[in-house]
Amino acid sequence: MEYPIATLKKDAWPELLAHIPDPPKQLYLRGALAPTEHKILAVVGSRAASTYGREVTKHLIAGLRGYPITIVSGLAIGIDTCAHEAALEAGLHTVSVPGSGISDSILYPARNKRLAHRILQSGGALLSEFAPDFHATPWSFPARNRIMAGMSHAVLVIEAEQRSGTLITSKLATEYNRDVLTVPGSIFASQSAGPHMLIRLGATPATSPKDVLEALHFDIDDAEDRVLPELSTDEQKIYDKLTKPCTRHELIAACSIPASAANILISLLELKGVITEYDGLIRRS
Repeated sequence: MEYPIATLKKDAWPELLAHIPDPPKQLYLRGALAPTEHKILAVVGSRAASTYGREVTKHLIAGLRGYPITIVSGLAIGIDTCAHEAALEAGLHTVSVPGSGISDSILYPARNKRLAHRILQSGGALLSEFAPDFHATPWSFPARNRIMAGMSHAVLVIEAEQRSGTLITSKLATEYNRDVLTVPGSIFASQSAGPHMLIRLGATPATSPKDVLEALHFDIDDAEDRVLPELSTDEQKIYDKLTKPCTRHELIAACSIPASAANILISLLELKGVITEYDGLIRRS
């Protein structure tokens, strides 16, 4: 399927973006922007993402499944790629804002062209202020960061060196009066220096999907009203028992289901995206 490039009229821009101090002169679009009722979360982080950073990204975004949320990121390798992929796996709408134009011939990075097509096929979008045939330059990435921050209700920083382009996005978000969240990390990891600095400056620590949902002003008391995929009787039994994070052994014991069958059911629930297992604990997504 072809996804033609359209020039957006200003009244079709993401609502928040039109009100930043330095709005773009034009916007080019492939695909479909977020429905107006969606909250928009920009997820940014290091290109040199650690295993921890990737797992955290997947965990936090998986926990947003079923909510009217759009994930915005920049299509770069590292955390950006992980954020887009996690959004697709969670069935969330996602928009990529690359540091280049959005025609296939010059899309940057070229290695993520297939991911860009998956975003379009899922109903998401590619968005840029640059002409469709514009090649990425060093200055185009900071410029696009203001688009991501400006169109979003909140910005989530996963990993960042103390001096990195990722922190430009968080700085702009603060200037635009957006909420900034960040993930604490190891004190020994250079990728944690940026998040720890942001926390000292007042950013909200994000340690669970609940933290993100609260920042986006969702009523998390209604979490049980989320639409879940169809579950079998035994799958539902396991899900209902998982009222708080626990080990696999504890969950199997609570369900009174043979271990071999329970392990299969847990794997099926993970595939359906309703539970996740991380750091030895299983929790609802």
